[in-house]
Amino acid sequence: MLSKDQVLEALERVEDPEIGMDVLNLGLVYGLDLDEEKEEVHIDLSLTSPGCPFGPELIREIKRELRKLDAGLSVEVELVWQPLWHPSMMSDYAKDELG
Repeated sequence: MLSKDQVLEALERVEDPEIGMDVLNLGLVYGLDLDEEKEEVHIDLSLTSPGCPFGPELIREIKRELRKLDAGLSVEVELVWQPLWHPSMMSDYAKDELG
């Protein structure tokens, strides 16, 4: 069975290609729901801007990384815009790294 920690570790491997920082430290993951029994993951994801051209690529990469852990895993990634992402949502690590 997949754990929430494993999901979070996989998300740390998914980087925004323009910024070079993972989606967790950027604060783009707004919600994570893991149903271990049904092997389903639902992720609420935002982007740095509504017009970000990398949205589809990030979603594909999230699904790819999670399915590396469990090929039968059902992964749903939903783009959300409330609240709009702001640099203040980044982790302290990301703020230090990106200045």
